[in-house]
Amino acid sequence: MEKFIKITRRNTVLIIAFLAAVITSFLIPPDDRYIGYFDFKTLTCLFCVLAVVCALKNINFFYILACRIVKSFKNARMCVIVLVWVTFIGSMLIANDMALLTFLPLGYFVLHTTGKEKYMAFTFIMQNIAANLGGMLTPFGNPQNLYLYSKFNIPIDEFTMIMLPPFLLSIALITACCFIFVKAEPMTFSDDKVKLNIPRAVIYLILFAFSLIIVFRIIPYYIGLVVIPAALLIADRKALKMVDYGLLLTFVCFFIFAGNMARIDAVREGFSYLLKQNTLIFSILSCQVISNVPSAILLSQFTGDYHSLLLGVNIGGVGTLIASLASLITLRQYNAYYPQKTAAYIGKFTAFNFGFLIILSAFCLFFTSTF
Repeated sequence: MEKFIKITRRNTVLIIAFLAAVITSFLIPPDDRYIGYFDFKTLTCLFCVLAVVCALKNINFFYILACRIVKSFKNARMCVIVLVWVTFIGSMLIANDMALLTFLPLGYFVLHTTGKEKYMAFTFIMQNIAANLGGMLTPFGNPQNLYLYSKFNIPIDEFTMIMLPPFLLSIALITACCFIFVKAEPMTFSDDKVKLNIPRAVIYLILFAFSLIIVFRIIPYYIGLVVIPAALLIADRKALKMVDYGLLLTFVCFFIFAGNMARIDAVREGFSYLLKQNTLIFSILSCQVISNVPSAILLSQFTGDYHSLLLGVNIGGVGTLIASLASLITLRQYNAYYPQKTAAYIGKFTAFNFGFLIILSAFCLFFTSTF
């Protein structure tokens, strides 16, 4: 029973997505239109990026890179800023959930070994916000971005220009919070004896670049589905086992759920009406209840306003604990280190996240109405 509870907690969103798919399948029985629900390009791109990132993680590439950056600074404020910025930049390159899985342990290591654990909750919260907002600038930074980028065939330059204003504001807000809430106290670091396997790092970086080429539609996605697994079967089979298949299955289930919902007349009319009133606000609110990835998949069936939808499902990733899957990862990590302080963490998390949500929502509403 204990094992069952543990598995359920770890895969809560997947279970909900599966139940939603099953329930709607009774309303819309499976037929030949089901195959059209799935965005195979999104699933392939997500798989390729996650697989290569796992391979890089296995040789401690991101950990070593972050350690070297952090060790260049000698006080608590600058170290926290660097930890948050590394997570921010990492989410742009390796997706928000992988950035957190990679850099949250680094944040714990730095603060724990230097006796600055009083900043642990704040640092985890800022890393979480940084991961959710940093990934907004690139199509592969957040799963919902990859889906919308692919579904609406958004040109990369247009995608960047849509997301650049809130991205820059997010950088400013996160950096300001670090300056305000962390003092410039001296810190010392223990030596890091982890070494990088250079040959493997080169191979995996080439594969990562290959994955990005697929994301940017330079070569067909199905080629990546052959090349990436084949290369990793030789170089690092463990990486293929480490891929977050739960996330991929979650996408599959939500594709079925969203496809079925789009075929229910009452739902289609209701969502279409609400989205016409204000796509940005409705998508932000939707994220707070059903998370940003399913919101992107579901709402994209009812609107062609990808500009507002893209903004909404990205800034909507901050707010409640379920607004983004990444937030649950952070909570799980913090709870593993400090189970007795979970309630206090959730309180701080909610205060900071809703502060960011209000500011970014107001900014985007003003920005879209003005320009």
